Amino acid sequence: MVITRTPYRVSFFGGGTDYPSWYLKNGGAVLATSIDKYCYLTVRYLPPFFEHRYHIVYSKNENCREIAEIQHPPVRAILQEMKFDRGLEIHHDGDLPARSGMGSSSSFAVGLLHALRALRQETPTKHELALEAIRIEQECLREAVGSQDQTIAAHGGLNLVRFKPGGEIAVEPVAAPAGRAQELNDHLLLFFTGLSRTSSQIAASYIDQLDSKERQLETYKQMVDEALKIVTSDRPLREFGELLHEAWQLKRSIGRGVTNDEIDCSYETARKAGAWGGKLLGAGGGGFLLVFADPARHEAIKKSLGDLLEIPFRFEGLGSRVIFYDRQIDYSHKDRARQNQSLRPFAEAPLPNPVSDR
Repeated sequence: MVITRTPYRVSFFGGGTDYPSWYLKNGGAVLATSIDKYCYLTVRYLPPFFEHRYHIVYSKNENCREIAEIQHPPVRAILQEMKFDRGLEIHHDGDLPARSGMGSSSSFAVGLLHALRALRQETPTKHELALEAIRIEQECLREAVGSQDQTIAAHGGLNLVRFKPGGEIAVEPVAAPAGRAQELNDHLLLFFTGLSRTSSQIAASYIDQLDSKERQLETYKQMVDEALKIVTSDRPLREFGELLHEAWQLKRSIGRGVTNDEIDCSYETARKAGAWGGKLLGAGGGGFLLVFADPARHEAIKKSLGDLLEIPFRFEGLGSRVIFYDRQIDYSHKDRARQNQSLRPFAEAPLPNPVSDR
């Protein structure tokens, strides 16, 4: 049995430039961080005592005999790509709701790939996990998603991610002065709007028109570099918040469905209560509202947005990890299964190994 823990992400600047339809021609850059809210995937080989071969537990409960019967698209695609020919049980648990702008679908893909590779006693690098998840989502599932979510989920940390025109993805940890990342974190508030949506559907409304948004996307890239200068210097962090506000105003103009009256009202309410800036995370349309303000104004902002659920969070720097690994009885051969008919090995199984970081 293997359990992986994969973080969700908060993206600050550069969203939109991480779509391959843009960066393969123009390049792109994103400033983002992983946070201490996680997607957990538990996988194990399914013992041969059941009529089904695949047991998948998420918001639904699936029992299937063939991979092609699995309704969960990422699970089906990943098992097909990895050519699993043994029965599996897969459980998913998440700290935050799906379809909320936190990169949950990509964290799921990274976490499941990590768990299944570990089950096969393989140790992929963080970058290999990211690239594999990107390929699954963009090429196999043909989702309208970018490449930042998988990269941040796999690597973890506060990073500058550069997307090169040739397709290379370079991850550069932000070299901020001591205590600067914590100070940045202390200025942030996160609220759940209660609205959920599928990011790929929102993104699909403008992804085919990215070439016509050249001015906006080039501005996004410039904002990444400016934000990096603020974080890695002693400049007032208020400038970071004001830059977030400028980026949000630009994003609101890039496509249909990015915002709505309810979201705009919440954002303006936070601004009136003292926020310097903020944004709706993900492609837009709902999910989580990120607010940037002097910590002295946080209580006033929370009170003004009392109808929204606040989610306290901290930055994290570990990325996707194997947090539990325990070898199972091998039922892969019929003769092995017959030898174990008494089930005595269950009582004699060794104690779990210490936590392993893969």
